[in-house]
Amino acid sequence: QVQLVESGGGLVQPGGSLRLSCAASGSFGSIYRMGWYRQAPGKERELVATKTSGGSTNYADSVKGRFTISRDNAKNTVYLQMNSLKPEDTAVYYCNAYRRIDSGRNYWGQGTQVTVSS
Repeated sequence: QVQLVESGGGLVQPGGSLRLSCAASGSFGSIYRMGWYRQAPGKERELVATKTSGGSTNYADSVKGRFTISRDNAKNTVYLQMNSLKPEDTAVYYCNAYRRIDSGRNYWGQGTQVTVSS
């Protein structure tokens, strides 16, 4: 099993920055992909950014150039540096881990609120 614990959310003004962290713990082998998804009120959960253990990244178009995902494979930790935040970035951000076992397993954190408002 994989347990994910997020930290770093909060309230920030438009144009500001936040850094989210997510640490994976438990008894498991390798994690292929770690990343972040978000869900705003009344909307579906959407991908923000992911990074594989090999270093490949994927970003939503809406965050390209503003957000940067990084990962420490040895610590099973993933980070999301968010710059130039906009009100439309307001959402609950969820950490995700994907393992290539069976037909694939997804694990989710409990979520951390990010609010961008003046």
